[in-house]
Amino acid sequence: MSQSNLEKQEAKLKALNQKIKDEKNKIEQRLGKQIISQANLDYANLSNDQIKLLAKQFSEFLKVKSVD
Repeated sequence: MSQSNLEKQEAKLKALNQKIKDEKNKIEQRLGKQIISQANLDYANLSNDQIKLLAKQFSEFLKVKSVD
């Protein structure tokens, strides 16, 4: 493959990786919004520590459910 083709392939790969990253971010944001909405949480009262604790509790809950 010539250098030009390699550069084109690399550019395509970078673009694809960015697209994947963007989609993951969208999913994370939608999931977070749904959890906050369904749990009737107030954005104003969520500190970083509370967010971490809730995420840990949610993760543990899902782990238990997947084992059952």
